[in-house]
Amino acid sequence: MFWYQQPPRKPLKLIASTSTWMQNSYEEGYSETKFEIRKGNSDSVMTIKNVTSKDTATYFCAASDR
Repeated sequence: MFWYQQPPRKPLKLIASTSTWMQNSYEEGYSETKFEIRKGNSDSVMTIKNVTSKDTATYFCAASDR
């Protein structure tokens, strides 16, 4: 599972990737402190902690079978 953030009028940025067999892998500038990702066998949920106006964006998730 891949989690993305797209702030208004800015490009899409990868926040983190995760799978059932590995730990969450965060991109530079993102961390579990702010973006908590919980995963199950067939789902994943991302929670944004301590939300501020700087977090304004559209968030996407994408799945891969690879």
